[in-house]
Amino acid sequence: MKTKLLFLLLITTTLQAQLKIISWNLEDFGNSKTDTTIIYIANTIKNYDIIAIQEVVAGYGGAQAVAKLANELNTKGAKWSYTISEPTSSSAYKTERYAFLYKTASVKLIGKPWLEKKYNLLIDREPYYATFQYNNKQVTLVNFHAITKKKQPETEIKYFKFLPDQYPTLNLVFLGDFNCPQSHTVFNPLKAMGYESAFINQKTSLKKECKNNNCLASEFDNIWYNTNKIQLKNSKAIHFYKDFPKFYQAKQISDHIPITTELYIK
Repeated sequence: MKTKLLFLLLITTTLQAQLKIISWNLEDFGNSKTDTTIIYIANTIKNYDIIAIQEVVAGYGGAQAVAKLANELNTKGAKWSYTISEPTSSSAYKTERYAFLYKTASVKLIGKPWLEKKYNLLIDREPYYATFQYNNKQVTLVNFHAITKKKQPETEIKYFKFLPDQYPTLNLVFLGDFNCPQSHTVFNPLKAMGYESAFINQKTSLKKECKNNNCLASEFDNIWYNTNKIQLKNSKAIHFYKDFPKFYQAKQISDHIPITTELYIK
């Protein structure tokens, strides 16, 4: 009996150590999102501890949409806070913001989040860093939205291999829309350092049309973690478009599906 109780306690402790995160490119997240859309997004993400959002509108409406989403989440039974980046250094047409939303009862934001400074001129939409503490352990999420596939995102992703050495005391987890599959050789330097992708052969962008249940186009979104410092559990993609009778209705939410995982910080 004691052995069984010890085993159950060990399982419970392990489960409690799982940090649930979700990453979602919300396509022009700003004034274009209706209240109904905000409510749907909140219901989709409410069971996670941290949400990383890409493609927040840099101009008027982006920050307001994030605040509105946080307010809606606060009606779901937990207290939420958020942090939003300054506009990225890219041209006026391409510049965006990033956002993190997080449950204050689960995680604590450590210090002030920041946009990458050293490589900001070499990476069009430089990543946004935020360090969170969970069960007395810390992880730094690196929120990123690469340039489009036709503009060769590998030309800027190649600088990611320098970031672990640039921040040697931080436990970096790269997540977001890379516009590039995990199989690309540009990720080999990260793999050599012990990084692995949470998803393999998982398409995440939506096609223009959905025919014969073939709705996903490309393997763009992913989560990269250092296997020496983190274990993953229950990585999955959320096929939210199945909630809508018409495919175009789903695309009013986003042209990407969200990806989720649970982190165990060693």
